Amino acid sequence: MRVSLFITCLADNMYPQVGESVVRLLHRYGCEVDFPEMQTCCGQPAYNSGYQDDAREVARNLIRAFEHSDYVVSPSGSCTGMVHHYYPQLFENEPEWKAKAEKLIDKTYEFTQFLVNVLGITDLGAVFGEKVTYHPSCHATRLLGIREEPMKLMENVEGLEFIDLPKKEDCCGFGGTFAVKMADMSEAMVCEKAANVCSTGASVLCGTDMGCLMNIEGRLNKEGRPIRVMHLAELLEEGVKRGESAGKK
Repeated sequence: MRVSLFITCLADNMYPQVGESVVRLLHRYGCEVDFPEMQTCCGQPAYNSGYQDDAREVARNLIRAFEHSDYVVSPSGSCTGMVHHYYPQLFENEPEWKAKAEKLIDKTYEFTQFLVNVLGITDLGAVFGEKVTYHPSCHATRLLGIREEPMKLMENVEGLEFIDLPKKEDCCGFGGTFAVKMADMSEAMVCEKAANVCSTGASVLCGTDMGCLMNIEGRLNKEGRPIRVMHLAELLEEGVKRGESAGKK
């Protein structure tokens, strides 16, 4: 199975280890992974700021970058949600580009979606003996309907003690440009989210969007909270390595 990695700006520039974990896990299950180098931003920051013409130009480049891909997989529900939910709106008056956007939509998946719904994998043989809580990002949940896929993957991690996050579906306050334009409100939201994370007693917070995780981790660090923050792909890959060390396949 040929898969193209859609890395996203944030992961590419600040969390490259997340992309590496995704690729290594896909390789583990027989996927041939490539990385189209002409990919750039999906256009979400420009779109959310009202610059739709600029967003269209960036979106065209992304469509071209993955035009010949069989599958496109991203470690971000936010950027995947941008493609799925907003590209049809961006190109509603351009039939040719709308058709191209719909082809991209049909083959583009967030990482856990692809692992569970396309590859049919829920048990990676991972071992991770820690208390873990999970933040479901707004875009993954609301735009893509991703709820069960991360849960199924964590349920099959041996030793993982899952603790439900209070008010889990409340926004963390990041929202990309929202955190800049509405800084005070954003800070109040992330303070509440961080407090809820701490209340679980978990040693690890995981999620599927590095924007949210970066925002929450920043608050936890500022408060001196010793909670490890990981993308779910990182947690699963580390768990696979622990499982292999313990003699599991």
